[in-house]
Amino acid sequence: MNKEKSRKFTAVFVLVQGLLTALAPQLSVKFLKRTIGKNFDNAGDLEAKPAYLRQLRALGVGMVAAGGTALLLEELLGSTGDPTETDIVEETDEFGENDTGGSDDDPAGTDTDEDSE
Repeated sequence: MNKEKSRKFTAVFVLVQGLLTALAPQLSVKFLKRTIGKNFDNAGDLEAKPAYLRQLRALGVGMVAAGGTALLLEELLGSTGDPTETDIVEETDEFGENDTGGSDDDPAGTDTDEDSE
């Protein structure tokens, strides 16, 4: 599986998980009780407080936002399939220095002393 498909799959998974958590936090509580119950006694007797359910809902909303944003960015900025697309390569001269044409003291190139001479 390539990186693009993996990112989309992960974004969809986070989005769906967040949607379930936001709409039905009781499912997350039930899953947690079952998971804890394998290692501890009386885990089924635990009750989730309303504040915990609100926190789960907020977490779910955040997951939906994160997953949706990831999918949106993947669609808008999509990959061209070029593996060198994300590599940042700066051109250097034979001495290994960047040839930007400006002064080293002024990387933005806003030095007005050179322009007036």
